Amino acid sequence: MNGVPDARIRLLVERPAHPEGRFVLYWMLTARRLHSNFGLERAVYWAEQLGRPLVILEELRHDYAWASPRMHRFALDGMREHAECLRAGPVTYLPYVEPHPGAREGLLEALAAHACVVVSDDYPVWDVPQLLSAASQRVGVRFEAVDSNGLLPMRSACRDFTAAVHFRRHLHKELSPHLVRFPHPDPLASAELVAGDAGLLLGDGNLALQLAERWPMATREMLDADAGQLAQLRLAHDVAPVSCTGGHEAARQRLERFMTDGLDRYADERNHPDSDAASGLSPYLHWGHLGAHEVFERLAARERWSPARLSVEVTARREGWWGMSPTAEAFLDEFVTWREIGFNFAVEHPEDFDAWQQLPAWAIQTLEEHADDPREHLYTFDELDEARTGDRIWNAAQRQLRREGIIHNYLRMLWGKRILEWTRHPREALDIMIELNNRYALDGCDPNSYSGIFWVLGRFDRAWKERPIYGKVRYMSSEATRRKVKMESYLKRFSAAAEAAERRAGGL
Repeated sequence: MNGVPDARIRLLVERPAHPEGRFVLYWMLTARRLHSNFGLERAVYWAEQLGRPLVILEELRHDYAWASPRMHRFALDGMREHAECLRAGPVTYLPYVEPHPGAREGLLEALAAHACVVVSDDYPVWDVPQLLSAASQRVGVRFEAVDSNGLLPMRSACRDFTAAVHFRRHLHKELSPHLVRFPHPDPLASAELVAGDAGLLLGDGNLALQLAERWPMATREMLDADAGQLAQLRLAHDVAPVSCTGGHEAARQRLERFMTDGLDRYADERNHPDSDAASGLSPYLHWGHLGAHEVFERLAARERWSPARLSVEVTARREGWWGMSPTAEAFLDEFVTWREIGFNFAVEHPEDFDAWQQLPAWAIQTLEEHADDPREHLYTFDELDEARTGDRIWNAAQRQLRREGIIHNYLRMLWGKRILEWTRHPREALDIMIELNNRYALDGCDPNSYSGIFWVLGRFDRAWKERPIYGKVRYMSSEATRRKVKMESYLKRFSAAAEAAERRAGGL
């Protein structure tokens, strides 16, 4: 199997592969998939090179930020799929669901002590950077973190960008060489791996016994996200699971529906909630059940595209560079430019990417200057959380977030702008947006969702006409949105009456 590009590998512990190790360990953190995954591909490479079995540890920690049955269930869908796919093959799969905070401590180190090499996923937000840093102090073998997040290696720019147009120009200059080497679609299918079983874990300290007694792997009931099993965990139980199913197969089906039904309408109709022309892929991308390269390859196949169709001109324009249809290029601008600028920013500001002071200086100044402007309404956090405002559109968007774990893409922008109007200070608005989004959204805690939240307050945007409260930050209103956007069915679906009827029927 060909090597993973060097630009995607970050060496956390620089040592040669341990010659006495019993296996290669892939610590699956964020690229939670068996397809189009550079991290898994790198682990397979080491296993083949060293002639050792491959062990995959996929953990679901108890104390990740905003942990809830909603997030757990979505992640467990993917873990159950992995357990089924790997049951009969040569790979040893260890699905560990932490029963209480702190229970996982020592598990990675215990496995790494018997490994030749440890490979994991590189990711710039959530608490993954801290996890990797802490693990690098305790893992005594070669330890690599691999970037499978986007088409452009996220650490390749070595600078951040103040606007999408600047990042788009950078993409036009630098992306084309990275469109030649994609991750293997199914790295396990073509691998020549040494078969492993529980016996390979037996070594000094009787690791197999430790796993059974101290770190037992998830039961079938837990992988099925049994309500009784989830109820035993100390999660935010007021955030219930949603109907959206996680895992690669569900992601692939969603991708196929979008390619066959939504893409042709995407450019013209994606902003209309009643049209259902958005991709719906963001939860799967966030949880790693689907990779950016797989999405791009499916789009390229649909467009009969090859890299030869790329423009040689660096235009920084939204359309024309890719050599695809206008609707495909409209999707790519959202999927590549806007998604990956968030990864770039988080990499360049690892400690405070989500902090108020990381807004542009002009935005901070203008928002502070207008912080004391009179507000027509001030709502408490609970009133916003429970969708008890006087704005029918906003309430519908918040109800969708609570009920389905998503907000329609266009309405999420308006949702944030109105929170800015209804809070005492823009810093309070920022805190509330982060809290509500990350508590309920399946794609919360993602670089892309942070981009959307901070865009509301001026990041990746420019100064506009000065207004009360907003200052020079871009203004949006519910009245203008109602005139421009088709949403009659949407408003009925997420009305207070519809929610009450669903509650009576036991659906909420």
